[in-house]
Amino acid sequence: MVSNFSFPTRVLFGAGALGELPGRLAGLNIRRPLLVTDAGVRTTDAFKRVSAVSGGTWPIFSGVQANPTNDDVEAAFAAYLEQKCDSVIALGGGSPLDVGKIIRLRVRRPDKSLAQFDGDADWSGLPPLITIPTTAGTGSEVGRSSVIVLDNRKTCLFHPSLLASLAVLDPELTTGLPPRLTAATGADALTHCIESFTSPVFHPLCDAIALEGIRLVAEALPRAVKNGGDVEARGSMLMAAMMGGIAFQKDLGAAHSLSHPLSSLCGLHHGTANALTLPVVMEFNAARKPGLYQRVGAAFGLAQPDDATTIRRVRAFLSDIGIPAGLAAHGVKPSQLDALTEQAIEDACHLTNPVPVTKADLRRLYELAM
Repeated sequence: MVSNFSFPTRVLFGAGALGELPGRLAGLNIRRPLLVTDAGVRTTDAFKRVSAVSGGTWPIFSGVQANPTNDDVEAAFAAYLEQKCDSVIALGGGSPLDVGKIIRLRVRRPDKSLAQFDGDADWSGLPPLITIPTTAGTGSEVGRSSVIVLDNRKTCLFHPSLLASLAVLDPELTTGLPPRLTAATGADALTHCIESFTSPVFHPLCDAIALEGIRLVAEALPRAVKNGGDVEARGSMLMAAMMGGIAFQKDLGAAHSLSHPLSSLCGLHHGTANALTLPVVMEFNAARKPGLYQRVGAAFGLAQPDDATTIRRVRAFLSDIGIPAGLAAHGVKPSQLDALTEQAIEDACHLTNPVPVTKADLRRLYELAM
């Protein structure tokens, strides 16, 4: 089988990187970008700093929801047209970044709704996009896809043309993130790295990147949760999140198939949902493919890692950063498991799980995670 490897996104990384943005805009011939964000980010110091760079001249769309929907995309697209914009700057966590990426499809072909998206079509010539993450989790800033809720289901729209023209990773923009969100977004990055590494898709470059991402999360996330002003830890987490976003071009696994419905149907933060489902999926996989997590354990710093000790370490790590175990503790009810399972089996991520899963398996995994 022939494989394709590609790492094309230009990344500007480091404390103070935001200061270079004006020059980069000129280089990309960007004159009137639409700044896409959400209401929460709009109240932050990070937003104020980006606004200062703009001189207050950029049109703003801040109507992105935590789990963005087609309505969010359509509203942002309307703002883009109304304000006669020529580009997009997406600021925030994965949700604003995903909406910022995807509205460019509507700009390119305004006659095609997202429900009519064709991944095989020619999507070249999209407006320029700059992504500026204020969380360290999704890796969406360097991703080729957007996750949008269509018809009450999380749907992943994928195309290489969705890649940003430039990603600006400035850890100073993430220091205001509260501990709870720092933990949840960091758990998302960890899940991306673990699931992409154990995916059976052949991509040794991504495997190496995923393992280093795990090492960075293990070392930096507890520090970032404990002290939000630790710029070094914040920088390491931004890098780990980006590495997870790069690595999962390999695809992911069953934890993501379980977590996507938990967001669309139960309103859970995606990173929290991943944290709640990852350990039970790891146990399921290890029982059927022994030795799967040995190198994951080594990346966590375990001296003699095996599957059992690695899974215990992951459980303890998630608990230590403040994410209580159990779906019930986060408001999920047993009566919701049928609907969750129906969506989980239709989610494509489990197709690249290291071992096959059935609908009954997914239902059982939800029960174990309760």
